[in-house]
Amino acid sequence: MKLLRYIELKSGYADNGPAWIGYVTPSRSGRTLYFNGDALSKYKGQGRRSWGGNYGGHQGEYWVSGVKKNGEDRHWAGSGKALVEAAALSEYPDTIGAKCLDTSHCEVTHGVVPTDIERLHALANTTTEVAQRILCGGPVQAHRARRKSIVPRP
Repeated sequence: MKLLRYIELKSGYADNGPAWIGYVTPSRSGRTLYFNGDALSKYKGQGRRSWGGNYGGHQGEYWVSGVKKNGEDRHWAGSGKALVEAAALSEYPDTIGAKCLDTSHCEVTHGVVPTDIERLHALANTTTEVAQRILCGGPVQAHRARRKSIVPRP
């Protein structure tokens, strides 16, 4: 199941970070959203951190919300256009009640990367050595051999 959401990178940008309107895939529990090659985990408690994000991913903190009917998803202090995922072009205008895309607020992008959910799930549930092998594609034995040469055993 895919959900149409507004996603904005908050880390290092405050209210002017890159923003997307596109499809996210929720985990079974709904605490993780998969988008643009990343796994975004929902923060516990109050839900916001130092930059104002309610989700955290490998790239930093994100603000994720449903799309607004008036089409003004950016924070009132923010600026910049949101990138609308090309796959969402049929649903987004209908959701906000528009006949066409307002190019003063957003533009179309084909740059949203598909997310390999199985790879991210395997990575989150493995040890550090296996995770390094998954990320780097190299064998674990080479990593162990390097470590043995640096720290000799008694």
